[in-house]
Amino acid sequence: MPLEGRRERAIPQSPAMQSYIFEETLSIHRGGTIMLTKLERISQLSKENPEMVFTSIGHLIDKEMLMECHNKMEKDKAVGIDGVTKEEYGNNLDENLDRLIASLKKKSYRPQPAKRVEIPKGNGKTRPLSIYCYEDKLVQEALRRILEAVFEPHFYEEMMGFRNGRSCHMALRKLNSMIEKQKTNYILDADIKGFFDHIDHRWAVKFVESRIKDPNVIRLVRRMLKSGIIKDFQYEETEEGSGQGSVCSPVIANIYMHYVFLWWFNDVVKPQLRDYAGAVVYADDFVVCFQYKDEAEQFYKRLKHRMEYFGLELEESKSRLIEFGRFAERDRRNRGQGKPETFDFLGFTHYCSKSRNGKFRVKRKTSKKKFTKKCKEVNRWLADMRTLPLQEIIKRVNSMLVGYFHYYGITDNSKAISDFKYIVRKLLFKWLNRRSQRRSYNWGQFNDMLRDYPLATPRTYVSIYE
Repeated sequence: MPLEGRRERAIPQSPAMQSYIFEETLSIHRGGTIMLTKLERISQLSKENPEMVFTSIGHLIDKEMLMECHNKMEKDKAVGIDGVTKEEYGNNLDENLDRLIASLKKKSYRPQPAKRVEIPKGNGKTRPLSIYCYEDKLVQEALRRILEAVFEPHFYEEMMGFRNGRSCHMALRKLNSMIEKQKTNYILDADIKGFFDHIDHRWAVKFVESRIKDPNVIRLVRRMLKSGIIKDFQYEETEEGSGQGSVCSPVIANIYMHYVFLWWFNDVVKPQLRDYAGAVVYADDFVVCFQYKDEAEQFYKRLKHRMEYFGLELEESKSRLIEFGRFAERDRRNRGQGKPETFDFLGFTHYCSKSRNGKFRVKRKTSKKKFTKKCKEVNRWLADMRTLPLQEIIKRVNSMLVGYFHYYGITDNSKAISDFKYIVRKLLFKWLNRRSQRRSYNWGQFNDMLRDYPLATPRTYVSIYE
């Protein structure tokens, strides 16, 4: 059947969706791990019974769970509009939690608006960040645990973002295997415009309701999404989107992408194709591989309509279909079109190359955009801390370098991380010589100092072929 000739469903529908009253079959355990045990049981039941719909799980958000959430919450985080810190909330923890539980039971709990701040991006634009009140973070964390317990067993393995046991490096390995071991000839590199800001609340709730019918949970999801923001001291309603900074946002985003993209791609699109197609998703960033150009082009058109239907839009300037794979170099050369194009994914530029024995290889290097952005950040950072003691500066620089090498130190990227260290070294020389009006080092003295306080050595931490 042609790709465009089949009517598509918005979300999967089961002819006999089962309702399940959780309390009737859950065994009660004693001890401090009761909540973990219950959540594990929910996850097990959800995995073993794909059609199960949970109708009574909201009561799991009780004082014990909220206490555990409080204990695991990070300290020294930015505070919401009420100015309450974790320490201050914990000073009267029992009273605060009792009051919170009472409001949840009476259905009177309403989250406060989030404080909205704008974080600068490398392209001169800003990314909105929502900062929530501490008590709302506790409720969001409890809600996150319940949503993950129910939905995690049903997420596809291609979804790599915001999941335990998954990472950017796993996404890169998956993509590498899709290109090198499968019949990939074309790649759609896609980016969703303002994904978190444009999640449709109505659809988000419908997707949650596909597996959870507990009105208490659904009420919390709705109120969290519509809690509003405070921007420039003015209240604004949130008619769409899930605030970046919300503890719940990652799992809401994964649920949304599961139904809007991955379920549709795997269960609707792929069965209609002549041969290979595969996808890998990290949050709102995804890459789709195809064997045939005509199918890739038809899918691209359908994807645009699919996104629009759910209130989303592809970023046209960042989304494109390119020829890429083991035959791309040969075929483009025969057509006189030059080298194969490259694409960026998760901070790396991917390009067609060959191994030492002449076989096709996908290789990666730090993307120019990410490299430039990080160098500018380091320049500002060193300027701000140039008056600190030398040993403290070197300690902080090494901590930054090791973190950078742990992410970008992957197979085939040794030159880029060595170049980054070289830039950092030059910037360090520059700002150490601006600690006062008098020049502190010439290059010989600077190199002597680095022998006593050496900078971290670039190395490959991650093999793409593990």
